[in-house]
Amino acid sequence: MSNRHSHTVSHSISSPKSPPVMLDRTLSSRRSQPHLDFDFPSTAASSAVSPVPESPTSLPDESKTKKPPLYLLATNYISRFGLVKSPCLCLSLCLLLIVFALFSLLLNSRSFVCVSSYDPISRVSLFGLDGVDSDFGSLGVPWCRSKHGKTVEWTSKDLINGLEEFVPIYETRPIKNNLYGMGFDHSFGLWFITRWLKPDIMIESGAFKGHSTWVLRQAMPDTPIISLTPRHPEKYLKKGPAYVDGNCTYFAGKDFVDFGSVDWEKVLKIHGISDFSRVLVFFDDHQNELKRLKQALKAGFHHLVFEDNYDTGTGDHYSLRQICDQFYIRGGGHSCFKDSDEARIRSKRRKFWEKAVDIDELCGPHEAWWGVRGEMRDNFNHNKTTISYGEHFQNSRFVESILDVYWELPPTAGPSLTHQTRYDPGRAPPPVVEDGRYRMFQRLGLDRLERSVFNGYTQMVYLQISKPES
Repeated sequence: MSNRHSHTVSHSISSPKSPPVMLDRTLSSRRSQPHLDFDFPSTAASSAVSPVPESPTSLPDESKTKKPPLYLLATNYISRFGLVKSPCLCLSLCLLLIVFALFSLLLNSRSFVCVSSYDPISRVSLFGLDGVDSDFGSLGVPWCRSKHGKTVEWTSKDLINGLEEFVPIYETRPIKNNLYGMGFDHSFGLWFITRWLKPDIMIESGAFKGHSTWVLRQAMPDTPIISLTPRHPEKYLKKGPAYVDGNCTYFAGKDFVDFGSVDWEKVLKIHGISDFSRVLVFFDDHQNELKRLKQALKAGFHHLVFEDNYDTGTGDHYSLRQICDQFYIRGGGHSCFKDSDEARIRSKRRKFWEKAVDIDELCGPHEAWWGVRGEMRDNFNHNKTTISYGEHFQNSRFVESILDVYWELPPTAGPSLTHQTRYDPGRAPPPVVEDGRYRMFQRLGLDRLERSVFNGYTQMVYLQISKPES
């Protein structure tokens, strides 16, 4: 049933010490569950990761470095030339200074406007900079709720250290132009998660030209891989770069079997694997993620990564992000009212971000906004099933009943650094390297990469699941 191939590309990398137990290394209950959407708590500096990565260095934040206010410059100018001797001129200059002072305050101080930080819709609409400003999370980030509030153990510092190590590895990738495949953000996410968990075997559903297989290999040089993909990556070698791994069992071409149809106990037994908690499953197959979640749970897997975790109103399959977009979750739920604040903000952001969705695109017949216009999509958009909001709601409750950990990979860096124009930061968690931190961006080597590699972010997510509690 399976075939082995000898074409391989390998790189030796350093990695942290292997944990005695994969589960213990992954989980931490030291923080409450991150039901985070608009603003993230100040506890981000604690031992557990927050979706708001913080810099571990003391590098200056250029985004917070401001020029002297205009009214101070004007005052210095008047004093220097003694222009205050003329009363009429002095009065005119005083009025001019007042105008300068107000203008300077508007430009240099957001605190001039009293807006609650917990109301991003008001905050963005007042400033009127919602298209230009990245404003991460301003439209909400519906974070799936887990059973016991556990989260990942890795920290913001771990992510930054990982980036510094991964950039030179990524520069050696065999597929330089991975069009329609993973870009830098998700390549780093998959590498980092895999290297941290150190599974005994890795399974990928959907390989395309083999880039994800290569990423898995860089994370775990000697660990076996099982790849399920309709077309064997070696077929792409005839037309250009591709990657085929020598320590990978391929279920491809004539031997292809869908993930849900594999007898995993039998297949893993051949590889000497009996503990399914030591297996990492990576999905990049554009299938309904609720379907895949149920299949993985039935098989007994615990650690899953979904590459395309599409936002509500976008994508070609029903995703975890869509399922967890609910009114009872902070940052979730939507209004189809065309005169609402959300409608106005979405309309403006649509002009700046290619993947931003306005109200007309978000809402389908009968104001159905969930999924994609009220549809649960599957199999590269080939299957579209209309579902009610009640069904959508029940789907989220099921996911919560089996979810132990939910963690969305943050973007690598802000748009002012990466120059990406596709995904809308208003629906994404804050980046690892925030806007304005060019020195850190440069120190990590990210400035050496082509800007196009940062355009593929779609909220990659890591999950840990277990059977519902009775």
